[in-house]
Amino acid sequence: MAARKTQTRSRADDAWSLPPLFESQTREGMKVIVMPRGTLPLVTVRVVIEAGSAYDPKGKEGLADFTIRLMRRGAAGMSAKELDDAIEFTGSSLSVGVSEELMILHLTCPEAHLKAMLGVVGKVLARPDFPEDELERLRSRTIAQLVNEQDDPGALAERAQTEAYWGRHPYGHDTSGTRKSVKRFTREDVVAFHRDRMGPRVALAAVVGAVEPKATARMVERAFADFTGGPEKRTHFEAPASVPQGQVLIVDKPEQTQAQVRLAGPAYPFADPAHFPAVVMNVALGGGFTSRLINEIRVNRGLTYGISSGFAPMRAAGMFLVSTFTKTGTAHEIIRRTLDELHKLRRGGLSSEELTHAQTYLAGLYPLRNETHDALAASLAELITYGQGPEWIEQYRARVRAVTLDEANEAARNWLYREPPLVVVVGRASELKGPLADFGEVTVKPAASFA
Repeated sequence: MAARKTQTRSRADDAWSLPPLFESQTREGMKVIVMPRGTLPLVTVRVVIEAGSAYDPKGKEGLADFTIRLMRRGAAGMSAKELDDAIEFTGSSLSVGVSEELMILHLTCPEAHLKAMLGVVGKVLARPDFPEDELERLRSRTIAQLVNEQDDPGALAERAQTEAYWGRHPYGHDTSGTRKSVKRFTREDVVAFHRDRMGPRVALAAVVGAVEPKATARMVERAFADFTGGPEKRTHFEAPASVPQGQVLIVDKPEQTQAQVRLAGPAYPFADPAHFPAVVMNVALGGGFTSRLINEIRVNRGLTYGISSGFAPMRAAGMFLVSTFTKTGTAHEIIRRTLDELHKLRRGGLSSEELTHAQTYLAGLYPLRNETHDALAASLAELITYGQGPEWIEQYRARVRAVTLDEANEAARNWLYREPPLVVVVGRASELKGPLADFGEVTVKPAASFA
């Protein structure tokens, strides 16, 4: 067990030194990090396991999400109600979920009840019961949720974009799966996923709060002693050999009077050094309240109430995304005007004033994003899982301010759709198909095909 003291920045206005980070490893190979912080007797524990939706078996899309949610519904002989009662009695909360790559358990509890609550999390992790009655209830709720999403054009656009952009890659499906895949799940499927994909050697526990590090690490070790087996090492996902460019997917919803619009193109993977110039550049483009896209598309032209751009990096690769909505009749115009703004920035670059404004905005906002135990535990767990450390957080503002105008403009040239992007539009295909052919080969699919 060791303490790693993170570095402190030299600039007074950027100085942000986190407490020492204590690191250890359980006998079964699970990484444990503890950051003692503050005096308020509340603690956050975030467990991440590299077993997200990218690990779903083919034809069983959504299984990772289904498995972790079912684990929460009964473990070590405790029913779902008994688990809920034990957690709520102490004033604690335990939530679960998945991303494309990670399975997540997030506990917040009073420090006085940390030992007991770690015991509960340990049972959920190591000894889930997967009751058949809870499985069927969860199946019904999941299918109902997927049906409801058919009436949410924004959710439908996100699902269609994910499938169209990533294709057959492990990232290429929604974390919840589809109605068809969820109907296939059996108890044997979730038992096998838990046994084969979840384990201490691909997991990390981050603890942040008013705790004593060494004692807390021992507490985690004891609570998770039964969490064994699973993969020997993480699966390495390759970047896709190619991604769709210059293609248009229209998801047909004839009853829609508005069109949800998504644009997608390639970007850098998680924790790449390209991140800092790219996010600074993007604040000026579409990541801030006074961005170019807001001013041109919303304020000057009145084409939408909202438009944003941003990067979505993952371990193997990432996307650069633009998201907006408009009336059906102005879908072509909003896409054209958006691409014009991206082209203008790619060719002409930022001004020095835009650079300074973006740096000030990001440097001021970032500490607020990590001021709570919950947020800091989430950041640390993700960063360390992906091979970074707390210095990423401590140095963030300094690295943002260090971005030069040339670097920000190079990011614009690299990531702002050097090739025509994938265009996904949810709306009335009969009115959209002709105009949108200007942006690439058009494919039309019914909304039901994304259920």
